[in-house]
Amino acid sequence: MTHPRSSAGQGKLSQFAVALLFTTGLAAGASQAKAAEGIFDEMRFGATTSIGDGDNHESGVFPSFTIFFDPLGADSATGIAEKILRPRIHAGASIATSSSGVNEIYGGFSWDAELTDRLFLELGAGATVHDGDLNDDGTSGPKLGCRLLFREYAAAGYRFDDHWNLSATVEHASNANLCNGPNDGLTRAGLMLGYKF
Repeated sequence: MTHPRSSAGQGKLSQFAVALLFTTGLAAGASQAKAAEGIFDEMRFGATTSIGDGDNHESGVFPSFTIFFDPLGADSATGIAEKILRPRIHAGASIATSSSGVNEIYGGFSWDAELTDRLFLELGAGATVHDGDLNDDGTSGPKLGCRLLFREYAAAGYRFDDHWNLSATVEHASNANLCNGPNDGLTRAGLMLGYKF
């Protein structure tokens, strides 16, 4: 039997979502102003959905955005060692659309591998901060044990031209059993449309 989140939890969720939407608007506005200066390497927008089962499943979809930076020169790296030592940096957010969903703000490192001129693979690792339930309180949705989680993702994508790309992603976040409490984790898959500056 599933139970909706408490009204206090829904209020917290609404405040978090409003803050994320405001931040998204600022980031989108700032991106146009700063893109010419070369601050951002790429921006991606899309949505994911939970692929967890049982109590790990989150209902709804999760609109997401990610900003990539390239301060280490990943685009000019040659050879496998350089590519590993010079990742891009990413930061983003994912917004829940249901009461059993979890909002996230995340960041980390990303590595790309070009398969052809158009096809690419990408791996990323880092951390996420979320507003989900930490302990089993009888509500639906995953129980995550602690507020800060490890986050990793994999993507396979297609570049339409020098700027636009589309990628399919799978991402996972959990506490790696380093917290006292449950470790249901978050597992999602989705599509992201990217624009490289």
